[in-house]
Amino acid sequence: MKLMSFNTQSCTNFITKKIDFSFIAEGIKKFDADIVGLNEMRGADPESDFVNQVEELAKLAGYKYFYFSKACDIEDDDGPFGNGVLSKYPLKSIETIGIPDPIEKTGDQLYETRAVLKITLESGLTVLITHFGLNYDEHLNAVETVLNSLEKEKCVFMGDLNVEPGNPVLKPIQERLVDTASVIGENLLSFPSDTPRKKIDYIFTTPDVKIISADIPDIVYSDHRPHIAEIEF
Repeated sequence: MKLMSFNTQSCTNFITKKIDFSFIAEGIKKFDADIVGLNEMRGADPESDFVNQVEELAKLAGYKYFYFSKACDIEDDDGPFGNGVLSKYPLKSIETIGIPDPIEKTGDQLYETRAVLKITLESGLTVLITHFGLNYDEHLNAVETVLNSLEKEKCVFMGDLNVEPGNPVLKPIQERLVDTASVIGENLLSFPSDTPRKKIDYIFTTPDVKIISADIPDIVYSDHRPHIAEIEF
């Protein structure tokens, strides 16, 4: 099974800086992944011009099964914002798990409510998709939420975590799961896509899952490069 984690920046073409569903769908189709975890997606909102972006990508990239998972409403236009999934296989169960906002905000960057999208396939594989916040106290809450949501086996966790591999906040996840990038043999970077300086996009698996291959390809569609991994379970 091939997996993809992709922060699409709300389907924004990195070159033109405009929403471009066909362009982002082209980047997805290029790798023919079975499951695509999407970050920074917009939901349909009649009070603005936004449509269900996950549905639009599903149509253009040829996926029968899809789901948009709302994490919050964007304050400026009150439109839904969150994560999404494209799948070649039926989604047996779907759950949106909210990540608690810090009670006392101690960071100095933008705060935004986040969530984990948890899906299960008929095969028994569970996939968690999320996008961590920018502040350390948000990271702590996100890690705890993910750890409480993981299954013991046949489980994948992916997304834009906004932290690099050596950050201690990731240690509890790294102790439970295997980073698919470990098979690459080198530290491929994912952000920003044109001149990447850091890796903040991940695909993890439970230890029972066999990692066949992984890559962060040298392509520019969104502001992030996609993360690809092939697994067997």
